[in-house]
Amino acid sequence: MNLLQALEAIVGAPNVLTGADAQPYLTDWRGRYRGAARAVVRPASTAEVAAVVRACAAARAPMVPQGGNTGLVGGGTPDGSGEAVVICLQRMNRVRAIDAANDTITVEAGCVLQAVQAAARAAGRLFPLSLAAEGTATIGGNRATNAGGTQVLRYGNARDLTLGLEVVLADGEIWDGLRALRKDNTGYDLKHLFIGAEGTLGIITAATLKLYPLPAAQTTALAAVPSLAQASSLLQRARAAAGSALTAFEVMARITLAHAVETLPRLRMPLPLDQPWYVLLELSDAEGEAHATHLFERLLAEAMDAGEIVDAAVARSLAEAQALWALREGIPEAHAKRGGNVKHDISLPVSAIAEFVESTNAELRRRFAWIEPIVFGHLGDGNLHYNMATVPGTPIEVAFAHEKAINDIVYDAVHARGGSISAEHGLGQLKREAIGRYKPALELELMRRIKRALDPQGLMNPGKVL
Repeated sequence: MNLLQALEAIVGAPNVLTGADAQPYLTDWRGRYRGAARAVVRPASTAEVAAVVRACAAARAPMVPQGGNTGLVGGGTPDGSGEAVVICLQRMNRVRAIDAANDTITVEAGCVLQAVQAAARAAGRLFPLSLAAEGTATIGGNRATNAGGTQVLRYGNARDLTLGLEVVLADGEIWDGLRALRKDNTGYDLKHLFIGAEGTLGIITAATLKLYPLPAAQTTALAAVPSLAQASSLLQRARAAAGSALTAFEVMARITLAHAVETLPRLRMPLPLDQPWYVLLELSDAEGEAHATHLFERLLAEAMDAGEIVDAAVARSLAEAQALWALREGIPEAHAKRGGNVKHDISLPVSAIAEFVESTNAELRRRFAWIEPIVFGHLGDGNLHYNMATVPGTPIEVAFAHEKAINDIVYDAVHARGGSISAEHGLGQLKREAIGRYKPALELELMRRIKRALDPQGLMNPGKVL
């Protein structure tokens, strides 16, 4: 029996895709990476994943785990050799358990993030991870990349929201670490090896996640800000005034919003686009609407008096709040429709961000007269999407032709300020080579030792991360 026959015996012939049927799984969301595979396999249970892994290991076939295929660094795309088997987990989409009294939910890796949010809400709870691709991104992919999103400021990233994992290891063994405990000091916390590992150590098949009480009220506003330094001052003011009630603090450059509004007719700006920066703030209040409104209005009034904001639009309804969030969440879609850009998902100390943007923008424009920085991100946790497009009249292909030179300038500037070249998207194929310039040699060697220990044949998502 050859490998394809073995896979068909495990998951059924309709769930082993080859030829044209496999093509949608072999290209990443941005269209930057295109690969080939022996087959795309769609298991429906952890037992089937384990059997697939055993069959692939016996045939020495590389394995590429894939969730919603919404990644931005080529982490879920096979190489061009055609040797790999893509293991797509989208059929594994059950909510296994909700324990509202313990504030936990256990779900399979193929569950779409939006479905997990809905299941939690139906139980009177909040699952706070939120990002633009939540309608297609899966829980397994979120864990594999340690996704962040818009509410990291209050609730943390995917690692912080995960209590336990179920993982199929490289030899097909199943590690059941689905513990719903917030305290378990019984040795190495193994789940953290797999979170952020991008499928290079094992395949995450299920996760036990933290839930939170639903807020009594949420208030949202879009503020026009005269400078990024003033946006940082506004962040400090909001933290001091609201504490943990400040759940989101997103920053967007004027040109970034202008491109989004021009490209997506459904978007509407409630303020004139006449300031260099805009901030989207959200407070989640435990006391109620009146308390939240009073706190928000006082915060904005004080910020206005201090010159930190020039104008603000406060959402007066859920529909208005959703319209404000649509501006932020529409940015990636808009720029994809405009041909894409050279992307950087970076993190820096918040205190260094304003100076970094000003000086790095200047250096990039000095080197490349045609460059146009497209900057937005999660200022509250120091994570910027520092992307480079081109001025009107210059094709985006010009930027892609200079991608390495642009990356070197950006990454060197980030590293010089104690930052990271990957905040929430992962390394994948895109940054695998670059990380060698910035990670200490010992740290990289420790990562390699872990990889060799857990995946001695080197079959788990090869060519990614390391």
